[in-house]
Amino acid sequence: MQDQNTAENIKEVIEQDIWGLIQDIWNHVLFSYDLGGDRIYISVGLILLIIFAFVLTSTILRIIRSFVTGKLVDEDKMKFISIFKFIKYFIYVVVILITLGSAGIDITILLTASAALFVGLGLALQELFQDVIGGIFIILDKSLLVGDIIEMNGRVGRVFEIKLRTTRALTRDDKVMIIPNHKFMSDVIYNYTQNHKTTREMVKVGVAYGSDTQLVKKILLDSAKQNDSILDTPVPFVLFEDFGDSALLFAVHFYVSDSFVDPKIKSNLRFKIDQEFRKNKITIPFPQRDVHIFNDNLSTK
Repeated sequence: MQDQNTAENIKEVIEQDIWGLIQDIWNHVLFSYDLGGDRIYISVGLILLIIFAFVLTSTILRIIRSFVTGKLVDEDKMKFISIFKFIKYFIYVVVILITLGSAGIDITILLTASAALFVGLGLALQELFQDVIGGIFIILDKSLLVGDIIEMNGRVGRVFEIKLRTTRALTRDDKVMIIPNHKFMSDVIYNYTQNHKTTREMVKVGVAYGSDTQLVKKILLDSAKQNDSILDTPVPFVLFEDFGDSALLFAVHFYVSDSFVDPKIKSNLRFKIDQEFRKNKITIPFPQRDVHIFNDNLSTK
């Protein structure tokens, strides 16, 4: 009986020693620093607690992302993931602050001491924040989608990637245009395909005075109908726009399903129109001016 009590006492002492050792390691201060007159101690336990909170938060966020994206279509998945990344970083900061507060650290001291730093960062990263907010608005209100054809500063491009900070578009000369997202909030951007994929284009031409205007109209319509890239519906139409200084001004309007390649379509149409005009003896005039010369010396004799 005495041996049993002795064994239990030894076991209890060992357990107390192990528990005491764990507490000593947990409370062991790695470093400390003075912040606003108060000293903050960073211990092993605090670091392990932050790591645990970080891992737990990451696991929960991963489960939430998988659950939500599983119910979305592929297009909306990428938008949600982009917004989720921004929200995730904010949640991490909040969790770390709550963990520090739970460990007995006065986080108001950290926030107060970091206020000037936050103000400086806010001013320095003001445009970055505008880009991020612009990216969130683009993704949420669907004002811009992958595949849209846009015009910005006279350059036309097809959007192939929308990120939280920038949007990338491929121009007609096969160059990548990187657009900060805040531009979509402050500048005027033309979206050719916001409402539908088809767009109306036109080619203008002038013919000499005295030309058969009905024949000109027929040639323009026939040339448009023979172009495989021009849609049959809606039907192309011709407008007699004006009596110009040197020519009768016409415009043939037509619809295309891909306005990104419309310069090539217009070029082919112009070749066809020129060919038909030559066959039918219709002249495309160049600007002409009548010059009258008055000689004052002759008029006075």
